[in-house]
Amino acid sequence: MKLKEDMNPLLLQVFRSVVWVYSVITFIPWYFFSGAGNSLERARRIKARSVSGHPAGPYRAVNSQKELVAWLHPGVDTVDKMFEYAAKKFPKRDCLGTREVLSEEDERQPNGKIFKKVILGNYNWLSYEEAYQAAKCFGSGLAALNQKPHCNIAIFCETRAEWIVAAQACFMYNFPLVTLYATLGPVAIAHGLNETEVTHIITSKDLLQSRLKAILCDVPRLQYIIVVDRKPTSWPDIPKGIMVYNMDTVKEMGSRPDNSEYRRKPETSDIAVIMYTSGSTGIPKGVMISHGNLIAGITGMAERIPNLNETDTYIGYLPLAHVLELSAELVSISHGCRIGYSSPQTLADQSTKIKKGSKGDTSVLKPTLMAAVPEIMDRIYKNVMTKVEEMSKFQRTLFVLAYNYKMEQISKGYSTPLCDRLVFKRVRALLGGKTRVLLSGGAPLSAATQRFMNICMCCPVGQGYGLTETCGAGTISEFWDYSTGRVGAPLVCSEITLKDWEEGGYYSTDKPNPRGEILIGGPNVTMGYYKSKGKIQDDFFVDKNGQRWFCTGDIGEFHPDGCLKIIDRKKDLVKLQAGEYVSLGKVEAALKNCALIDNIYFLDLDQSYVISFVVPNHKQLMALAEQMQIKGSWEEICNNSLMEKEVLHIITEAAITAKLERFEIPKKIRLSAEPWTPETGLVTDAFKLKRKELKTHYQEDIERLYGGK
Repeated sequence: MKLKEDMNPLLLQVFRSVVWVYSVITFIPWYFFSGAGNSLERARRIKARSVSGHPAGPYRAVNSQKELVAWLHPGVDTVDKMFEYAAKKFPKRDCLGTREVLSEEDERQPNGKIFKKVILGNYNWLSYEEAYQAAKCFGSGLAALNQKPHCNIAIFCETRAEWIVAAQACFMYNFPLVTLYATLGPVAIAHGLNETEVTHIITSKDLLQSRLKAILCDVPRLQYIIVVDRKPTSWPDIPKGIMVYNMDTVKEMGSRPDNSEYRRKPETSDIAVIMYTSGSTGIPKGVMISHGNLIAGITGMAERIPNLNETDTYIGYLPLAHVLELSAELVSISHGCRIGYSSPQTLADQSTKIKKGSKGDTSVLKPTLMAAVPEIMDRIYKNVMTKVEEMSKFQRTLFVLAYNYKMEQISKGYSTPLCDRLVFKRVRALLGGKTRVLLSGGAPLSAATQRFMNICMCCPVGQGYGLTETCGAGTISEFWDYSTGRVGAPLVCSEITLKDWEEGGYYSTDKPNPRGEILIGGPNVTMGYYKSKGKIQDDFFVDKNGQRWFCTGDIGEFHPDGCLKIIDRKKDLVKLQAGEYVSLGKVEAALKNCALIDNIYFLDLDQSYVISFVVPNHKQLMALAEQMQIKGSWEEICNNSLMEKEVLHIITEAAITAKLERFEIPKKIRLSAEPWTPETGLVTDAFKLKRKELKTHYQEDIERLYGGK
C-alpha cells in the first residue's frame, strides 16, 4: 500500500531526482558487496513442485522432492532427546530468562479505573545445563508423587520459564502433557481435565486462585496441584483429598537419590502433548501430538529460518498452550537460542502494565527472533500510522517519501540502509531494534500490514500456515521473498495436495492457478482427536503408502513458483438469497486495515445482505465524534445511530477501495463498546473470531438489524 505524498509536485520531482542520483552512484558497489544478486535469484526461484506432475499435487519443497524430512539430527527422534542434545552442546549458554519485578503499584485512570503498573529490572537466566537439571529433578519429583508414565498430566499456566521446565520434565518421563489455555472458561477447563482423567495439574498461584478453585469439585479425579510460583502459600480452602505442592518442593523431592530411578523414556510414537484448541466453534478438542510429530514440525520450521544459531534471542509472550508458540520455543531450544519471557501487557515501553518512563521487555531483551499473530501486528501498524498522522507536515512528508521509496526498492529485492538508519530506526526500536526475523501465524496477515512490517521494522516477515492438527507446520514463506499475501512453499516435513470443492467452485484444473481444499500430509500430521470418534475424525486419513493426511477446510491456490496462497475457507463461505457467495473471513481481513476498525465480525442469516459488528478504535472514533459534535460517554457514542451511519459510510468507502463486490459490503452495522479479547470468550487466544459465541452474544442486535423483534 503506497502512502499518499502530500507535497508540492515540483519539490517532489526534485526529491526524486536527488534519490535517483544517489541510487545510481551507490548501486554498483552496494550490489556486489550486499549480495543482492543472490537474494533476487533466491526470491524468483521455484520453491516447490508437484511430485506427481498433476496440478493438484502433492507439492513438495524442491529440497525434499524424494523424501520428507522427519528429524534434525540422526537418532534425536523425541523431544527429550532434543533437549538433552541442546544441553550437552550449549551447557553454559543462557536458555530461559525471566525479568525481575522491582515494584508494583496501582495507578488510577481519569475514568476512575485502577490499572496495575510494574517496574521491571534485568533478565535473570537459567543456563541450558541448569534448565535441563531442573526439568529432570521436577520430572523425578512428579514420579515420586505417583505420576505414572503414559498417564496424562495437565498444565494450566501463563507463558513463563516454569512452563517449559515443567513440559520438558513431562517429555523426559513420558507423561503426556495436557495443555489448556489460561483464558478458557470454567466449563471448557473442567471438560478437558475430566476427559483426559488427570490426577495432577501444574498451575500458577494466580490461576489457581482466579480460575481453578471454582471448578475443583467438578474434577473428582484430581489429587495433586503443583504451583509454579516460588513463594510457598497455604491453601486452607482447597477441597479435601487434594494436595497442593510448590514446584521447588517437588524438585527437591526429585533430587533425592532414592527418587532418581523413576525415568521411563518415551518412544517416537508416544503422545507428547494433548493440546486443547481454543476452538472457534463448540467445545475444545484435544489434539494428540506425538514426539515424532513435534520433532518433524520443528525440523521443518527451523529449515525455513536463515542462519538460526545460538547467538539468537527469542522473545516468548504468546500462549504456550498454542501450537505456534510451543513450536517456536522448541525450535529455539533445538538451536541453543536463548528465550526471554514477556507478556502482551509488558512487551513494549508503551504496554499497559509498564509504568511510564520505564522499559518494556523488548527494549531490555532486544530479541532477534519473534513470533506474532496478525492481531498484534495490526495494532503496531495502526499505532504507528496514527503517530505519523500527528507529525508535523515536514516530518510526515519525510516519512511518506521514505516509506514509498523503500517499498519500491524492496519490491526489486534491494535494501535501503540509509533510510533504515535515518527514518525507520525509531519504529524498529519498538521491538528492541535488533529483530531480524518476524514469523506471523495463527490467522491471515493482510498485505498492507505485512508490507508495513517489512518496511518499518527493517526485517523480513515470514508468513506461515499450519494448524494444531499439523503440529503448527505446513508452509512458511522464505525470508528473501518479499511478495505479500502468500504463505510460502511446503516445509521439508510436509506435502500439500489440493482437493476439488464443487460447491465453492474451486478445482485443481482452474486457470491460471490450480485451486482447492488444502490437504496436508507428512510426519508432522498428528494422531487425531483425543477420545473422539465419527465425523470429526474423518478429517484425518492414511493413504496407501501409510502416510497420514489432514483435511484443513481452507481453500488455497498454488502459484507457478510453488508458493501457496490462502484464498477462502469452507466454513466461512455463505450463500446469500440471490445466490452470491460471500467469504466472511476474506471480507473481514480486507476491512481490518481501516484505521477506524480494531476488529470486525460479518454475519449472514440467509438474508439478502450481510451485517457486521465493529469494535471501533477508541482514538479514531472519539475524534470522529468530536468532528460530528456528538457528545457523551464511550458507550453512548457507540450506541448513537448517527455515529453508526457515519462509520458505515467510512466502511463502505474502505470496501470500495479494497475492491470488494457490492454484495460483500455490509448494509447495516453495530458498534461494540467492549473489545473482543480471549478473556471475554468472543475470540480465541490467537484472536480468531468465535462466530458461535459472537452470534449468541449479539442475538438481540442481530434481530434488530435484520428487522426482527
